[in-house]
Amino acid sequence: MTTEANPEVAKAGPRALARQRRRRSAARFWKRYRTHRAGLLGLAALALFALAALTAPLTVGSDVADVTSAPGRPLQSPSSEFPLGTDQFGRDLLGLVVWGSRVSLLVGLLAAVLSVAIGALVGITAGHFRGAYATVMMRITDWFLVMPALVLAVALATVMSRSLGTIVLAIGVTSWPTTARLVRAQTLAVEARPYIERAKALGGGHWHIMSRHVLPNVMPLVLAQTTLMISSSILAEATLAFLGLGDPTVVSWGGLLQDAREAGAVSSGDWWYLVPPGIAIALVALAFTLCGRAVESVLDPRLGVTR
Repeated sequence: MTTEANPEVAKAGPRALARQRRRRSAARFWKRYRTHRAGLLGLAALALFALAALTAPLTVGSDVADVTSAPGRPLQSPSSEFPLGTDQFGRDLLGLVVWGSRVSLLVGLLAAVLSVAIGALVGITAGHFRGAYATVMMRITDWFLVMPALVLAVALATVMSRSLGTIVLAIGVTSWPTTARLVRAQTLAVEARPYIERAKALGGGHWHIMSRHVLPNVMPLVLAQTTLMISSSILAEATLAFLGLGDPTVVSWGGLLQDAREAGAVSSGDWWYLVPPGIAIALVALAFTLCGRAVESVLDPRLGVTR
């Protein structure tokens, strides 16, 4: 459509046109996403968990983790007063699970973003520059792929201070190789297209090619990989906290499982101490996986539509 045929387009500036294109793209994405029932189910579950995490200071209060003001007796079974029972200090487990969602979701999100950012940077640069640089970066990536990510994360969390930042860093710097491999393959496919050669012939530099042409084309893959990585990051955070490598001053789902293990909940049969945080971890991981698969299918039509 020419600008003469559409006066509104002729009057609109480049930024307005860009905003219009983004709105149309978002509308198309949501229209296709709604055809995925599993994706909608996962999105609804994530919305509930996010709402619970955001409203936790109002619903359960910040003093729910205070040991000195515990409202119940240690290890009380579920009742009308405490629907999920109490922990070894007499604290309400329902409140602890709700409060722990704040830390678990935050750490999972930050670790996934860090991991995907590192993987995207390595993948795009290795696919663009190639040669000796690509060889070295891919050999480093292969080394990280061969080494168990959990073992590396445990080693980093052990030598560094016990804090949420350490957990985020340990997960992020050990789980990026898969993203790097996927992004590099997509970068090689994008740079084989004719318009990349035209951009180079017109004087486009390395930064221009990677930021203006390669990155927008690999962004759908990066977004889908991010949603899938969040569930893995939440599981990794729970594992590290269960091993006693998390921050003992904060409440998380993995930390609750660690407390239950130390209290002997498994041998004594106090199932209510173990089940709620375990189910919360499983549900959030499943919800993010469902959303990630739906996003991946929408952004890559070759995968088809999964209902």
